Amino acid sequence: MIEFERVAKVYEGQRAALSDVNFRLAPGEMAFLTGHSGAGKSTLLRLILGLETASSGVVRVAGTDLATLSGEKLARYRRRVGVVFQDPNLEDDLSVYDNVALPLRISGFSESEIPKRVKAALSRVDLSEQATVSPRVLSGGQQQRVGIARAIVHRPALLVADEPTGNLDPELSARVMRMFTQFQQLGVTILVATHERAVVESLPFRRLVIEQGHLVSDGMGASR
Repeated sequence: MIEFERVAKVYEGQRAALSDVNFRLAPGEMAFLTGHSGAGKSTLLRLILGLETASSGVVRVAGTDLATLSGEKLARYRRRVGVVFQDPNLEDDLSVYDNVALPLRISGFSESEIPKRVKAALSRVDLSEQATVSPRVLSGGQQQRVGIARAIVHRPALLVADEPTGNLDPELSARVMRMFTQFQQLGVTILVATHERAVVESLPFRRLVIEQGHLVSDGMGASR
């Protein structure tokens, strides 16, 4: 699903954000990308999302070299990827339901299909009863779950999360991680970036460790 082949990213006037990064993530696989803040995790995710282009090397997703995409093709690709951020950036003037429905409306889904998908997504994150309320009345953990529902509502084959538990306490962090593992069991390919290594140490999934732009470790977590 995801393949990095000798990938480097250098910003003008700065040291390399990524250097000679190589890894493959198979379809339906879940992995954690760990490292300190500034290690290069967000840059790597931006390459996967097509928000940046590699200075050298190749980034492929589902067999497509992302450097060959532009314009509408790149926009379509981005709409097919689910993304979860540390701050879900919800619209307080819209209900939870309408926040989750936003990407479907942007992508042109029919008004008959949207309710089915939104209800299913909210059910998966245990927020069906909060559908009609504003996000402003929700707790931080609930808001993050709305963000997750919005990311999965179009049923992406790939889900990317950048520090999704950064603003949550340990109990809520563990709950969010359990949700990701449930999505992976449905066949979704998932890459979660976090600097909180303690959050993922006990989980039986692959861990990619990045330091100063270099991939220094690639192995499994706790035994399944």
